[in-house]
This record gives sequence, structure tokens and C-alpha cells, in this order.
Amino acid sequence: MANSNTITRSYIDSLLIETRFIESTNPALDFELYGEHFSTPIMTAALSHLDHFMFPGASEALAKGARDANAVLWYGMADEEEIERLAATGARLIEIIKPYTDRDIIYRKIEHAEKLGLLAVGIDIDHPFGEDGSPDNVDGYEMTSLRTTELKEICASTKLPLIAKGVLSKWDAQKCLEAGVSGMVLSHHNSRIEDAVPPLMILPEILELVNGTVPVFADDEIKSGMDAFKALALGAKGVCIGRPLMTAIKQDPDGGVRDYLLSATAQLRKAMAYTGCTDLTKMDPTVIRRC
Repeated sequence: MANSNTITRSYIDSLLIETRFIESTNPALDFELYGEHFSTPIMTAALSHLDHFMFPGASEALAKGARDANAVLWYGMADEEEIERLAATGARLIEIIKPYTDRDIIYRKIEHAEKLGLLAVGIDIDHPFGEDGSPDNVDGYEMTSLRTTELKEICASTKLPLIAKGVLSKWDAQKCLEAGVSGMVLSHHNSRIEDAVPPLMILPEILELVNGTVPVFADDEIKSGMDAFKALALGAKGVCIGRPLMTAIKQDPDGGVRDYLLSATAQLRKAMAYTGCTDLTKMDPTVIRRC
């Protein structure tokens, strides 16, 4: 068995670009998501427990960095007080909620997100099972896989866009469409299962199925603006960067996340300029070749 992060990294590195300079211009990176405008399609990944695993205030450092780069902030498992602190920074937040066996917790978290005016909410559809296939248990809470009917009821319960995170097959993508989700994140959740298909490998198939009805985002091993370009050229709406931002927080809690996102966005702008992709609506998958 192979680590899915290693497989995904190798796949991203196998994607090459061809340059197209004639008639190219300085590209625009204006990014619109769920009716709001941002400066970049490069977003934070839905990290969790940063204050516990790193240091008190680490999660707010992530949020402030996203705010200062005018990028979307995604965040994972957190209590209400932490979500309130992140929202109070002014960052536009998408909260990702686990598939709690006690479904009432999901509804309470969504209601809380609505009161805070978050940008969107999401469900980790890929987090119901532990290492041996039994129900996962996170911080004392048991998880259970969602049924399509349950996901449909959750989507219908809120006016916020609801995103399914952890889609990695046409099967789940179809079920999510039937449930009425407002977006999908392609991810194997940091190698939760070995030998997983890389998100960018299956992205074209899922985009064909979705047919433009909802945005599709790419996660896992996106580390640079060039990685982001490859995903966006293949059709992803936006991308999420995770672990490199944790390193950036450690090195510079005040400005590390902002600087990393701005640098990655500059790399993306260069790749777009060199390939004739003049804005994010004119990304072209034919510039990508597989070596």
C-alpha cells in the first residue's frame, strides 16, 4: 500500500504545461464565490485544532492571513467559541462539519454558522470510519456515514451554500448532486485511505458529470501557485492549501499565511500569463500535458 499523499504529489508533478505567449495579456485573478469577491482562487484548507496542535492563537493567525490576502478561509472541527473568534477576524469563513452520528449536532452547527453570517458550510462526507472501518470517533463524538436522503435534508435546512468535502468518485458526486449540494471538494483527506486516486486525476470525470451546476474545488498536496494553476486549468473552481500554511504560521505568526498566499497567487498569475489564460474564466485544460 502506498501513501495517497505521495501518489497525489507524483501525479501533480507529472502534469506539464505548454506555453502560449502570442495574444496573451496580464491576467486578472478576480475570484467570485457564492456572490462575494476575492483576490485569489487559492484558499486555505479546512485545517482543524490548530490552537491545540500548534499554539494558542494559531487558528486566528490562519484567519487573519486569509483576510489580509483577501482569500477564502476554510476551517474544520472547532467549537462554537473558536468559530466565533475566526469569524470576528473579518475573514470570510467556510466551516466544515463532521458527519456526527448525532445529526442534531450538524444542524446546531449550521444554525450557528447562519447566525454568524459565514460564507458557507460543508460536510466531511469522507470521515465516518476509523482505521479499521468501524465508526470513527473524534474528540469523543462518534461519526456515521450519511445517506443521500439525510444529506438532502441537511442541504434543504439552510440558506447557506452547503458543500460536500471528500468527494473522490463519480458515485459520491452523483449522490451529492441528487442531494442538492452547492459545491464539492475533491479530497482523500490527507491520505485517510491508502492508494487513493489523486483528486486531479478524477477531476475531469467529475466535472463532466457536474456539467457546471456547482463549483468543484481541489484539495490535497496543493503547495504552490503552479500546483494551483494545474488544477484550475483542468477546471477546478478553486484550490486549498493546508500544511504549508501551518509551516508559515510557525515561521511568522503575524504575516506568514498572508505572504504565502500572496506568493502562491503571484506564481499562479505568472503561469496564467505564460499560457494565455487571461482570467479565471478562460482557463484552458489543453495547456496541460501528462509526462
